[in-house]
Amino acid sequence: MADPPKSFYLSPPIHEYLVAHGTPPDEVQQWLIDETKRRVPDRSMMQVAPEQGAFMTVLTRLLDARQAVEVGTFTGYSALCIARGLAPGGRLLCCDVSEEWTSIGCDAWSRAGVADRIDLRIAPAVDTLRALPAEETIDLAFIDADKVSYAAYYEELLARLRPNGAILVDNTLWMGTVVDESVTDDDSKAIRAFNDQVAADDRVDCVQLPISDGLTLLRKR
Repeated sequence: MADPPKSFYLSPPIHEYLVAHGTPPDEVQQWLIDETKRRVPDRSMMQVAPEQGAFMTVLTRLLDARQAVEVGTFTGYSALCIARGLAPGGRLLCCDVSEEWTSIGCDAWSRAGVADRIDLRIAPAVDTLRALPAEETIDLAFIDADKVSYAAYYEELLARLRPNGAILVDNTLWMGTVVDESVTDDDSKAIRAFNDQVAADDRVDCVQLPISDGLTLLRKR
């Protein structure tokens, strides 16, 4: 599992209990956790936490999602979780700019038998999204990339999301700095602005969940 917890309000024992009492990482997921720590030790906390991954698989299944999009793939844990939850014939489009990091994910997807469900695009995500058809066909989207571009990704995805479809947005509590106005770096300011934007957006229903580092769930009306 993630070590330490990817949360500013969970102690390690509570995090261990929480993971143990949900669907725990299987052999492939644990391999991916360990491989990420080994190969990207200084960035391994960018990987979604096990409990968040389990939640994403359940939500994907509940939505009966067939068309999903992920912005920010890193080493592929979240993509693996979404791909496993897709309905038969479902596809996941992954947008990232790092061939090095996503190559780790590609190995995990093959090990898990879901590589045929995933279309990885190595390019700036906003360009990939803007090139998609304008129809409202996306069932589920996940945003977990550069924070200053969250609003741009959100607008491109929302326009293509079907009514009653969902967007998940990661890191929206930003380790608690969202409420600390003395923190004024660009990422913190971008997260605050994004949170304010979606909370006031009458096109969606919005709930901010205290999962991992904050996970916002948005439903298109």
